[in-house]
Amino acid sequence: MEPGLRLRVEKLDLEPGSQVELPVLLLGGEKTVVGAPVVEGAKVVAEVLGHGKGKKITISKFKAKVQYRRKRGHRQPYTEILIKEIQG
Repeated sequence: MEPGLRLRVEKLDLEPGSQVELPVLLLGGEKTVVGAPVVEGAKVVAEVLGHGKGKKITISKFKAKVQYRRKRGHRQPYTEILIKEIQG
């Protein structure tokens, strides 16, 4: 992850334009720091750009000789965020 990167994450209950702080699991650079489970004192600050739905996925079920057919669709909701800075 680096500043300026746009990511799609699982839907967050935040308004577009608001800030969100995410925990850091691994911090690289000159010396790599691995958290257990997170790196203490490190955080990622990101801005919420908007919300949306992903590409539609079609689920079909079929059983032979018993006239069983089902068709459903699903669109996964997401939140698009912009990484502002990494502190740590």
